[in-house]
Amino acid sequence: MKKIGLFLFAIAALAAGCASNGKTEGSQGSSETSNKTNEPVKIVAVGSTALQPLVDSAAVKFQAENPNYDISVQGGGSGTGLSQVASGSVTIGNSDVFAEEKEGIVATELVDHLVAVVGMAPVVHKEVGVTNLTQAQLIDIFTGKVTNWKEVGGADQEILVVNRASGSGTRATFEQFGLNGEVGMQSQEQDSSGTVKKIVAETPGAISYLALSYLDDSLQVLSLDGVEPSIEAIQTNDWKIWSYQHAYTKGEPTPEVQVFLDYLLSDDVQKEIVNDLGYIAITDMKVERAADGTVK
Repeated sequence: MKKIGLFLFAIAALAAGCASNGKTEGSQGSSETSNKTNEPVKIVAVGSTALQPLVDSAAVKFQAENPNYDISVQGGGSGTGLSQVASGSVTIGNSDVFAEEKEGIVATELVDHLVAVVGMAPVVHKEVGVTNLTQAQLIDIFTGKVTNWKEVGGADQEILVVNRASGSGTRATFEQFGLNGEVGMQSQEQDSSGTVKKIVAETPGAISYLALSYLDDSLQVLSLDGVEPSIEAIQTNDWKIWSYQHAYTKGEPTPEVQVFLDYLLSDDVQKEIVNDLGYIAITDMKVERAADGTVK
């Protein structure tokens, strides 16, 4: 009887072990599948138009390699991205600013995924006759104290200020670091970086500001106090008008979404797309900036 009991016990133990092993293997398989699933995956990324070209380009390349993914990238501004991801309306909220900086956003409910760094620069119509301003002159222009380009050494041409909407992270960054905390005067406002670029390029006397990823020969880019808005100057904070590019999720992302977020930090993106579009890889920065603006 003892032998039979021991035999039955061994059979039971073996069965339990097999079940346990089957469960472990199944769990690993499930995790693997969740990261490399062939099931349809829908991702909607909304927000910063400064970050939009990078995420859009990365999404196109990623979807070519992962056809089961459907990734939609839309603008609307950082405020829109943060509010929509916080409400659960979108998968990813793209932002130029920390969630802590936006009123009404519970930052503790969001998870920050730093994607890149973007520099921003003041831009003008090519015929204003100015290539450099002091920061004091820039502030005077955007606060309405200077209204003609001849007052700062340019053509006898009225200045037309084109601003970004109040929810724009680009505007928040520009006012904080370009205007030294001053708030721009009432003027026409645009939500889209692409629209701003078109208006400044086609409107005599116009001035605004854009992410470096939008700059080309259709605009005159301004230096400030003799410093040009270059990648090297941003890396050392000699050019101070820059911000992190954040991809926020509400809580931890699902494994399928994490795969795309990981791709944004891959060499394919950081060493190719980031550089090609005028952004700066996180790892190339020589300084760090906290949400309160402190640099170390």
